[in-house]
Amino acid sequence: MRPLEGYRVVELGIWVAAPAAAAMMADWGAEVIKVESPGGDPNRYTLKHVGQDVDSAPPFETDNRGKRGVVLDLRTEEGRADLHRLLERADVFVTNLRPGALERLGLDPDTLRERHPALVVGTLTGYGWTGAERDRAGYDVSAFWARPGIAAMLNPVGEPPPGIRPGLGDRTAASNLVAGVLAALLRRERTGEGGVVDVSLLRSGTYAIGNDLALQNFFGKRGRTRPRTEHESPLYNSYRAGDGRWFWLVGLEGNRHWPGVLAALGREDLGEDERFATGRARRGHVRELIAVFDEEFGRRPLPEWAERFDAHGVWWAPVQTLAEASADPQAEAVGAFVEQPGMGEGPVLRTVATPVGFWGVDDKPRAGAPALGQHTAEVLGELD
Repeated sequence: MRPLEGYRVVELGIWVAAPAAAAMMADWGAEVIKVESPGGDPNRYTLKHVGQDVDSAPPFETDNRGKRGVVLDLRTEEGRADLHRLLERADVFVTNLRPGALERLGLDPDTLRERHPALVVGTLTGYGWTGAERDRAGYDVSAFWARPGIAAMLNPVGEPPPGIRPGLGDRTAASNLVAGVLAALLRRERTGEGGVVDVSLLRSGTYAIGNDLALQNFFGKRGRTRPRTEHESPLYNSYRAGDGRWFWLVGLEGNRHWPGVLAALGREDLGEDERFATGRARRGHVRELIAVFDEEFGRRPLPEWAERFDAHGVWWAPVQTLAEASADPQAEAVGAFVEQPGMGEGPVLRTVATPVGFWGVDDKPRAGAPALGQHTAEVLGELD
């Protein structure tokens, strides 16, 4: 039995964040009904938005698998009435429409709680429900990436901020929303009352960069982001092997990991160099040490370094391309990828699994993403 068997979820979501949260709950056994406008979720046409004349939309299929899809025109009284009929039988309502849009539709949390007191309402916004900017359009590149300071901390001062990969912040926030919804359902088991779960991309982003913000709040400043050749911890830095492949050393505990790295390099003599003999000394000579490491690591291809690192207990990881990650046997072993039915009656699609597994439970997708309005008649007929 999947952990959310017997729970009903109604989703009014577009793009990634709320649909991804609802897809996670569908994988975990919940019955999820996706409500779309007559034009459909714009993520159905994600590749066309960037000028590609392609009908398929793998990201949409990933974030909407296992759901039944209905089309309701919420600009009409009939459409809104049908939605409330769905909510009368639901345990959870998730949405990422902006606060003002929900208020205009009579679907804001206060109105929903008054009409459906046992309902758990999960809202995912860009900038929250309070403050002057609550109705600002919020995508992960803006509210999660740029606004909380993540982008500004990734490159040294003077370099342009890097862009975020599609959906990175959305899926982080989606996981937060699922966690909040589950906590609210647990509370409802004790009290019989629903509640409101308020997740924003902005707050998710500030939490994600919490280490840096904790230091900023405590000291009133944060150290600058250094170029790779000046990284404050050479044992926790990226390097390129002789075959051109990059990897990361993960020597978090400098004094503990220092001997293993020297043994793997065959450069135990560096431990006697007064510039590098202690953690304090290494911190004062990071440029010199990184330059030595760069020269040494360039002498051998990565497979040879992998053997040496593992033999001497060095913590490290390869920097993989997407193609390599997709074929990674360890990712396959932990269930990171899954096959799901295609949209409607489409072919089987290999895609990513949700980040949580349950021992002894088959949580593979039961169905693909619905075609636009595929289950409208079926679902509404069940309400009569």
